[in-house]
Amino acid sequence: MAGIGFELKRLFRRKGLFATMRAYGYAGIVCTGPMLLGVLLQVGILVLCGLWGVGRANQDLLVCMVTYTLLASLTLTGFFSMPVTRFLADMLFAEREEEILPSFWGSNAIMLVAGTVLYGVFLLFSGATLLQGLLCLWLFNIMIVNWNGMSYLTAIKDYRGILCSFAAAIGVACVCALATLALGLPPVEGLLASIALGYGVMLAWDVVLLYRYFPQSDRSPWLFLQWLDQFMPLALTGLFTNLGLFAHLVIIWGGPIGVQVKGLFYGAPYHDVPALIAFLTILVTSVNFVVSVEVNFYPRYRDYYSLFNDGGVVGDIVVAEEEMLATLNRELRFCALKQLFVTAAVISLETTVLSALPLGFNNLMHGYFRTLCVGYGLYAVGNTLLLILLYFTDYKGAVLASGLFAGVAGLATAVSLLLPQQFYGFGFLLGAAVFFIVALLRLGTYTANLPYRILSQQPFVATDKTGWFTELGRVLDRVEQRYEDKRVGGEPRSAFERMVVRLYQKHWGGSDDR
Repeated sequence: MAGIGFELKRLFRRKGLFATMRAYGYAGIVCTGPMLLGVLLQVGILVLCGLWGVGRANQDLLVCMVTYTLLASLTLTGFFSMPVTRFLADMLFAEREEEILPSFWGSNAIMLVAGTVLYGVFLLFSGATLLQGLLCLWLFNIMIVNWNGMSYLTAIKDYRGILCSFAAAIGVACVCALATLALGLPPVEGLLASIALGYGVMLAWDVVLLYRYFPQSDRSPWLFLQWLDQFMPLALTGLFTNLGLFAHLVIIWGGPIGVQVKGLFYGAPYHDVPALIAFLTILVTSVNFVVSVEVNFYPRYRDYYSLFNDGGVVGDIVVAEEEMLATLNRELRFCALKQLFVTAAVISLETTVLSALPLGFNNLMHGYFRTLCVGYGLYAVGNTLLLILLYFTDYKGAVLASGLFAGVAGLATAVSLLLPQQFYGFGFLLGAAVFFIVALLRLGTYTANLPYRILSQQPFVATDKTGWFTELGRVLDRVEQRYEDKRVGGEPRSAFERMVVRLYQKHWGGSDDR
């Protein structure tokens, strides 16, 4: 994110309303693009379904399949995203950019194999047809690469290229959906394929951007696995945060207001629609973190730590710490106030606005919306505090806050199913409140004695933590080396390759090497 902050700082130096709007627009696209893309694609596809008279059952099944696929891919990549981002940052700092592209494909390979097995088992018993299951699995794999690619794209400053990839994805998906409906193809299968093609365009475009920015190399693609063992708290933080965000939705699907759409595909329209719209209210905090906190706080943070690294005197360190914490407190306060203002404004206007839209809102849905708006607002500010904890490498505090968020939100939502239906949203609200309070208290405690944290709490001798993931990387390196040795020696590498060689020799002649 620091790479984006540097570029935005340059953009914000330009004077004028248009320049400011452009900087905010770029920040919003980069930070919330995948989220907005998912919403716009689903809304656009549903609008086309309504215009072509697609049955409600098919629409509900399509929404469920896309939602399940997106949440499953986000949960899996959530475990890898933060350690991979840390690996990326370390390689950029060490000027080892040749390690980055191999790690991108290595991390994709690990997640694709694990995800295909896990999600494939679910789809096998989900009640979906073979074609529907294959399309869901295809979309799932595309989304894994997309979510992983966003971690790497934070180092790229080609905002116009990223914006074009989002626009192209929406355009291709909608055009393909329109063609599918016009040709009278099966709606669920055709629209699933259209959405997958849209995200596929985004994937291809983003990969081109990565190859344009980072050098190609033959380095080991499994080096990043050592970072999973070294920074396991980061992996758990990402996983717990996603579980806290999504668990309450899944639990509600299994409750009294849940509806079985088909097989294992469930939904709760009375809760899901308000949750989706309420979730959009946190976009202001997501953008504000990069535009305000990142751009203004990071230079102070960098100056403070450079004094330790470059032999600064005590007086300068004390002054730099005071300026850094003052900037941090000011920006966090502004961030919270902006989110509070947006949440209050949305709650005040929601009855008038949402009642005017053709969404079928009733009193129960209005209640869910107001409750979830407050919950997502608390989550947004708590997540900002969590990111600042990660800045100060307080990984234990981050795991504690995110773990309590996931545990309390999930448990409280399950307990709320025993209460009247109007209380269902309060489980997530309670989890978000605990998340915010714990992250705030932890940040205050941690920054109260920063010199001790930096100088005295670190280990005297640097040690490398090794574990299952490091050993997995070594095994994969040995397998790859053996594979390459056979290839160089001219020996066919597999039964399939031996069959191809025999067929080639039989019909066209030639040697094994050729």
